Formats: sequence, C-alpha cells, structure tokens
Amino acid sequence: MFETTARLTAAMAAGDERAVEIFYRRYFGWLYAQARRASRRDEAFCLDVVQDAVLRVLRTVRKVESEPQLRSWLSLVVQTTAYDRLRAEGRRREREMMVAAARAEAGAIDDDNARQADWLRKRIARLDPRLGRVLELRLEQRWSLREIAEALGLPIGTVDGQLRRALRQLRLEAMEDFDDA
Repeated sequence: MFETTARLTAAMAAGDERAVEIFYRRYFGWLYAQARRASRRDEAFCLDVVQDAVLRVLRTVRKVESEPQLRSWLSLVVQTTAYDRLRAEGRRREREMMVAAARAEAGAIDDDNARQADWLRKRIARLDPRLGRVLELRLEQRWSLREIAEALGLPIGTVDGQLRRALRQLRLEAMEDFDDA
C-alpha cells in the first residue's frame, strides 16, 4: 500500500492515519537511535524526544521522493528536537538554582525581617489607635485612600496627610534604630 517513501509521505501529508501508523512502526527504532546519538541521555529523555519529533514531522511533512532524503530530514528533526529539549532542561535547571539561592538568601534575612516587623508592630501600637487603623487598612489590607476615608468618615486629604506624617515619622525612627546596628 505505502511501499515507496513518496507514497507514504504524501499520504501522511494528506492526513492518512494508516500512513502515520505505518511510518511510526517503520521508523520508531531508527528515530530512537537518532535521539540517543544526538542527546546521549537516558531512555525516558529519548522517548520524549522521539514523541516531540514525530509530532513535528506530522505537522510539517511533505511528499519526499527517496528514503535517503527522508532519513536525512528525520535526522535533522530529531537532532533539533533533542537540542531544544536539552536547552529547555538547562533553562529549567538554572531557574531552579536561582529560586533555591533566593530562598537561601531569604532565610538569611528572615531574622532581620522578623526583628524589623516586631519593631514596627511595637511602634504602631504606640500610635493613636485611629492612626494605627489607617496604617493597617492601607498597608496590610491594601485599601485605597478613598476606601479608608469612606470607612472612617474622613476627607481623603486628611487620610493622606495622616498616612504621610505617620510613615515619615516611622522612617526616621527606623533609620535611627537600624542604621546604628
């Protein structure tokens, strides 16, 4: 039925499922060997390469006249697929290393953050309770100035001014307390 390369590839290009099945059975072992040669990786990696390569082949196949031409093209598809997977794996490994480094660094500054957060809680507790509530709504709850003003029955300008003065004072105290340490 698909005894020649030209007929097989033309039928695959036309979407013939039987041709795809025959292609897969005929070339799977060879494609796998190409993936092993290109990547020098384990079986699971090579099987993934073959699967991706076959999908690329199915999306782009055209009629090919001879077996050597087909094998040459298939070899190129498998090789580029393997390289793409290797590069993606390298990028993933790099991202994971960056995340691990960031987590390790975060662990080192967690003590400082905890100390500063405790300091801030104590300072806010000393403030007028109404101003403490304004800071909580703005900084922790992420409310807008309008939402805070409406909730507390104050003009927006008053809320804005109170926040600015309180934050300025907290910054100055923090600079004094933490820059000396």
